[in-house]
Amino acid sequence: MDYQNFTKQIKNDSFEMAFLSSDIRNNALVEIMKSLSENKERIVSANSEDVKAATRDNLPAPIISRLKFDANKLQDTLNGISDLIKLPDPLFKKVFERELDEGLTLHKVTCPIGVIGVIFESRPDALIQISSLCVKSGNCCILKGGSEAKMTNRVLFDIIKSAGLRAGLPEGFASLAESRADITELLKCHESIDLIIPRGSNSFVQYIMEHSKIPVMGHADGICHIYADKGADLEKALPVIADAKTQYAAVCNAVETLLVHKDIAPTLLPALKEILDEKKVSIRGCLRSIEIINCESAAEEDFMTEYLDYILSVKIVDSIDEAISHINRYGSHHTDCIITGDEAAACQFMESVDSAGEYQNCSTRFADGFRYGFGAEVGVSTGKLHARGPVGLDGLVSYKYKLFGNGHIVADYSEGRKSFNFKDK
Repeated sequence: MDYQNFTKQIKNDSFEMAFLSSDIRNNALVEIMKSLSENKERIVSANSEDVKAATRDNLPAPIISRLKFDANKLQDTLNGISDLIKLPDPLFKKVFERELDEGLTLHKVTCPIGVIGVIFESRPDALIQISSLCVKSGNCCILKGGSEAKMTNRVLFDIIKSAGLRAGLPEGFASLAESRADITELLKCHESIDLIIPRGSNSFVQYIMEHSKIPVMGHADGICHIYADKGADLEKALPVIADAKTQYAAVCNAVETLLVHKDIAPTLLPALKEILDEKKVSIRGCLRSIEIINCESAAEEDFMTEYLDYILSVKIVDSIDEAISHINRYGSHHTDCIITGDEAAACQFMESVDSAGEYQNCSTRFADGFRYGFGAEVGVSTGKLHARGPVGLDGLVSYKYKLFGNGHIVADYSEGRKSFNFKDK
């Protein structure tokens, strides 16, 4: 395939995509949602084949868990599209209006990014969410899913592509890459692809950054923490920790490390162990933890590991300062939580921890575009530019400046005949 010409055509289609009306884009999402629902059995059947192959190939349990896409998960994803349709159009919104001088007015207006390449892991629902968000935000997307979900992704893509074309979207609104060679070639197409969003390990994100001139929005590891402060209410702490670890362990917003203040460790840890034992969670604790509960010994590597499994690292700390220092050193800047009734401690934690999501007294599993009311997400960005946290519609638009004048020239201002007044409207 001639990838340069292929992506140039998608780029051309992105200009058409950008100026489709909100009604056309929303109607396309309705058609996509309807078509996915009508093809439920076909989707589930393809996914069953992928799961069988992954099991036969002895892929890790977390990958197989994320790979499974049954009728219930499909319905949850369809509900996300329904919510997305109801959200306001993110395009061509006036962010501000400023009069520079009489008759000279500046507008800042949102617009699509253009062509977005998204490389994601085994979760088939990601393909639906990403393509739907791109339709709503007026972007064209190039999708590359994991090879372990190849059959499911192909079926989902075919359904979405056909439905979108029937609804009047341009040919290039969505494309599917299926091999590693495709990624290598697409990374060379910096003149046509405006943004790459890789979802994977830090090393994978770094690889993408090092091998392309295309801007990258990194979606890397989720080494999430909960710090149980000395002011924690155990009745709140125990269910929050259990939910963050066990509600769905194989995802980036599950907690991987628990930090416990020394004053409450003798009370909290035995009660927590009893709960986690029932959930089949293995605890890897520091030496001070082992003196309180029977658990495996944690090495430093454990505090740098995204388990995506029923394993929890535990460390007892002497102060909130030590907890903050640990999180900023070992965390992935994804989502971290403090459990405390002390508002001053919560404020210190939230101001000092350098993460995209900072919580008080609630599960890290809330770090999700759907749960934030974004309708869906393309991923959770652990970087700071240009979007951070769960990336929904707002993270998939850029902006442009529109200046309206009436024969105005710069010479009048530089030579003192006129002056700016800068009035915001």
